[in-house]
Amino acid sequence: MLLVLLLLAGCGEEEQAGKTPPAPSRPEVGVVTLHPQSVAVTAELPGRTGASLIAEVRPQVDGIIKERLFEEGTEIKAGDALYQIDPASYQAVLDGALASQQKAEAALPAAQAKVNRIQTLFKQRVVAQQDVDDAVAALAQVKADIAVAVAAVEAARINLDFTKITAPISGRVGKSALTRGALVTTNQDAALTVIRDLDPINVDVTESSTKLLDIRQAVAEGRVKFTGPEVKVKLKLDNGTTYGETGKMEFLEYNVDEATGTFGLRAQFPNPDRLLLPGMYVRAVVEAGVRENSYLVPQRAVGHNTKGEATALVVSPDGKVEERILSVRGSVGNNWIVDSGMNDGDQVIVEGNQLVRVGQDATAVEVVIDEATGEIEERKQGSLPTPSEFAGNDEAPAPGSPAKD
Repeated sequence: MLLVLLLLAGCGEEEQAGKTPPAPSRPEVGVVTLHPQSVAVTAELPGRTGASLIAEVRPQVDGIIKERLFEEGTEIKAGDALYQIDPASYQAVLDGALASQQKAEAALPAAQAKVNRIQTLFKQRVVAQQDVDDAVAALAQVKADIAVAVAAVEAARINLDFTKITAPISGRVGKSALTRGALVTTNQDAALTVIRDLDPINVDVTESSTKLLDIRQAVAEGRVKFTGPEVKVKLKLDNGTTYGETGKMEFLEYNVDEATGTFGLRAQFPNPDRLLLPGMYVRAVVEAGVRENSYLVPQRAVGHNTKGEATALVVSPDGKVEERILSVRGSVGNNWIVDSGMNDGDQVIVEGNQLVRVGQDATAVEVVIDEATGEIEERKQGSLPTPSEFAGNDEAPAPGSPAKD
């Protein structure tokens, strides 16, 4: 019996010794293959809309408003009548000025005839030189009186015309501050109404001087190239939608606010449907240029190491997990713009980085990311765990894996 037991034990040990442990499985990770491309350099800046032209309408003569000639809140053209001031007193002044002009002009023929007659007599040595000088001076005085009368007529006519207040610019007229029967005075402080030109419309934004220096330095180094003489601008409205028209940058101020360290910019947009109104809060997306040979790395793939550097994990051609230090130059949608740290054809891990660590073997599975949301749109069925399967995994991230922002 003892011999049989020893033989059975020896066979069991030989059988266990003949078995080899199973090879560790290679985890599968979702990756996106990167290639260099030209990326538009944009800056999203807060701003307010404002009318391209503003005219505050005030009276230029005193009087009583006899009639309002426009409909509030409508589109008007330059020269359209807005108010009628009672013109009776100004018409009387004009009539008096015309009478004075006629009186002055009536004295002209007699004065001219006297000069002609005196000059003839002077040639005959009948009158003295003093008589000639007096006649010429009298004629000049009559002509001066006529000129004064003509100027008075013109001034009276201008004041009469000012009794009809017209629009100085085209645009949308606001509400009327006064009604019929109100007394107005010349150049009063209170405007009768305000006209605003809404097409085109201006957008005033601010930007930090540091950003301006960064862009100029990038242009000088050749990392950013301008696309043309006009800088294009897009608008994001307060409700989250994008304005359909594209604007252009009009000018930037060449002085920096000492208190805030910012400078102002103004863009102009077509506004044919009057969708944009003055005072609206918007965000202007300014296209400053094009950054060539850059990589768009999904934000979900980027973390930070203990030094605060941006990092990402990639799967090398031999199936090893590597960590890359990235130089981030901005963002486009749900992607970071990276100009160093990535190579053409790199497979950056966007899903499953909790399952791997630097130096470990991994199987790369291509996935598609929705550019609008930044989420995984397509994956190889049955290959990768879904996000819900990651939930509840209490294990700490593997060393070397990027930390979440």
